[in-house]
Amino acid sequence: MLIEQPPLLYRHLYPGSLWRFNAEEQKTVYLTFDDGPIPEVTPWVLNLLDRYGIKATFFCVGDNVRKHPDVYRQLLERGHKTGNHTFNHVQGWKHRTRLLLENSAKAAELIDSRLFRPPHGHMRVAQNSALQKAGYKVVMWDVVTRDYSRFMTPEQVLQNVKKYTRDGSILVFHDSLKAEKNMKYALPRAIEWLQNEGYAFDLIPQ
Repeated sequence: MLIEQPPLLYRHLYPGSLWRFNAEEQKTVYLTFDDGPIPEVTPWVLNLLDRYGIKATFFCVGDNVRKHPDVYRQLLERGHKTGNHTFNHVQGWKHRTRLLLENSAKAAELIDSRLFRPPHGHMRVAQNSALQKAGYKVVMWDVVTRDYSRFMTPEQVLQNVKKYTRDGSILVFHDSLKAEKNMKYALPRAIEWLQNEGYAFDLIPQ
């Protein structure tokens, strides 16, 4: 549970960051994807979301946007939102704040969004503050599916959604090669389960 749904103590380390939305009149979840866009996986996700009539927020790696501008354009043309996931998938804990900000600014040249998610959710406490001062809205998560993990089965990834999702949850999947097998199994089943449970889907506001 410490990974799938971060405890309050961990959330308190990053004041001002968004982890979960307040409960609404209608049960609502916020579907997000990290690490794309890539032509091998992202179009499949877009087609699936179209099938269910769902919009999602994609936290994109700037270098992937540079290499695959046509795929990135599809995200926007189909009504989804995008966020900054740094240019080179830089983990804050491993780098100085200045480098993290510079790398994020480089990604921002291609990704027109205030939304920012640190790769792996790893950043120093001071970096959280610096990112917000730079004008970013730092978006974390309430449920990470762990679809990226080679130690997780597709069924376990789906079970993470069923076990930890609650009203206002921000859910994380990945449109990446590493997560492809688990994600392609779990995502459609998770969507159907959430819909059957009465959840609506919404975009994260800028």
